[in-house]
Amino acid sequence: MAGSPAKQRVVVVGGGFGGLLTVKGLRGAPAEITLIDRNNYHLFQPLNYQVATGSLAPEEIAEPLRTILCKQDNVDVLMAEVTGIDLDRRALRVKPSVGELDASEIEYDILVVSGGSAYSYFGHDEWRPHALEVKSLDSAVHVRSRIIGAFEAAEADPDPEARAAWLTFVVVGGGPTGVEMAGQIGELERDTLAHDFSVIDTREGRVLLVEMADRLLTSFPPSLSKRAARALEELGVTPLVDHRVVGIDEDGVDVQSSDGQTERIPARTVIWAAGVAASPLARMLGEAAGTDLDRAGRVAVESDLTLPGHPEVIAIGDMVRVRNHKSGEVETLPGLAPVAMQEGRYAGRLIRDRLAGKQTAPFRYFDKGNLATIGRARAVADIKGIKLSGFIAWVTWLTVHLYYLIGFENRLIVLMRWAYYYFARGRGGRLIMRADER
Repeated sequence: MAGSPAKQRVVVVGGGFGGLLTVKGLRGAPAEITLIDRNNYHLFQPLNYQVATGSLAPEEIAEPLRTILCKQDNVDVLMAEVTGIDLDRRALRVKPSVGELDASEIEYDILVVSGGSAYSYFGHDEWRPHALEVKSLDSAVHVRSRIIGAFEAAEADPDPEARAAWLTFVVVGGGPTGVEMAGQIGELERDTLAHDFSVIDTREGRVLLVEMADRLLTSFPPSLSKRAARALEELGVTPLVDHRVVGIDEDGVDVQSSDGQTERIPARTVIWAAGVAASPLARMLGEAAGTDLDRAGRVAVESDLTLPGHPEVIAIGDMVRVRNHKSGEVETLPGLAPVAMQEGRYAGRLIRDRLAGKQTAPFRYFDKGNLATIGRARAVADIKGIKLSGFIAWVTWLTVHLYYLIGFENRLIVLMRWAYYYFARGRGGRLIMRADER
């Protein structure tokens, strides 16, 4: 870095866990930092499903990026979307997300890309309009309206078969998000809404959780998968393992079992929590660097998280695979918030070391374990070989998520919400918001 200007231009794309922790790690560094995100807020995505099921409000799991970084003098925040990357010229093409402003270029000395991921529909994009997802805050609010709206439609529909379809909810994907969504909808039916309607009995509704593998939560030990399945069944959720979705339309889902038998399930609400695909930014980087992508669209990076042949470009989060510094093999790390957090902290340290002329050891991911909540006082946890379930796992889950939630005010409000949820079985966020009202 000899001969470089006193202050390097560091551009960070993405205000999620990885990008935000990269920026915070550069506080006080001799650098001019620009953080670019299409939204003006940081989203605590692990709790997005609780917005979708009415437990929390959107503003309780999100914080404006400018508020978070207001005391960090070396940072500018730009609400824009990256539309192009020129590695040779070290420049980004960006289009502001608000106003009818023209696209412009931003030059950089060091670039950090943390684009995250989106859900993949396994080549069936025609399913996307009918299978809702909860990856973004807007989509979570939309799902909440659809779920609550389904109960209202069932109340108003005089046709028994149509009513049954309104009261059937299909969740696709038996990972943590799918398990958490299915459990929350089960609690909505059996606890929260049980006495709200005069015609329908919400407890007669069905929640089906479809998973291709032979068990739920395949990243957990089999014993915890079984406990999670039992807890879901206690909430009225039916796990359909060894089943795969072969069709989705506005009236229902076609599900195929392992023996090849296909069943049609009339359902007006389908929620997708299955495979993921990397952000389009990974493809931009791959094409610009001439690097191959994997089937999920992830780009491979070196053991220091830099793009091969471009040490000035650091890529982190769900959109990358990382080369193991010992074996030399490229590995896919779990698509979890702790991975992005650790990579973001490492990226900040790597940049600081470069600016100081120091060497940085290769990145190493430290697996702290897995957590998944199923419902009120129901959860499973696998922490360094210690297997927990039930109430103690739920308290562990609450503590960890409160710790990582940005902002003291948010922590306090969420704690109060969860206390209300635990003792009164209530959910405050049950408003149906139409698109033109959001």
